[in-house]
Amino acid sequence: MITTELTWFKSSYSGGSGDSCVEVATAPEAVHVRDSKVEQGPRLALSPASWTSFVSYASQA
Repeated sequence: MITTELTWFKSSYSGGSGDSCVEVATAPEAVHVRDSKVEQGPRLALSPASWTSFVSYASQA
């Protein structure tokens, strides 16, 4: 996989305190997810279809 510069963003639901925030960056082949407090820490890479399923499920919770 070729690594390119990702543009990360937080959910509009994230509070201003910075606690428990998740950041997301999209690329054609994957949606990347990381902990905003640990930018160089572990990341998840999900297929666009898996991300869509997750968001659909989470928005119903």
